Amino acid sequence: MRKLLLLTAVTLAACTAETSAAPVEGGPPQPIPIHGVTPGHKCSTAATDKFIGHAGTSRNGRAIKRASRAAVLRWAPPGYMLTMDYREDRVTVYLGPDRKITKINCG
Repeated sequence: MRKLLLLTAVTLAACTAETSAAPVEGGPPQPIPIHGVTPGHKCSTAATDKFIGHAGTSRNGRAIKRASRAAVLRWAPPGYMLTMDYREDRVTVYLGPDRKITKINCG
């Protein structure tokens, strides 16, 4: 019983969360990146409307990703289930049944 309690305590101690990464030489510890945030990438759909109605090709996907300044591109074909987590570094491209782009949004 005592060994089991000791094993449980050690296992739980290993699961504690770190709040910062290793310090940069000569500076304070750097914060751990938050899920859904890529430094330097914040999605904006201001320049992506021109792709609506175009084919959902990898070439257009790369252009949308570049135009939106997103780090992550996600395709959403018709009937495809998506997670509802919001990521400010992700652009989502919705496709119609004809594989044409119907909507583009961030998140």
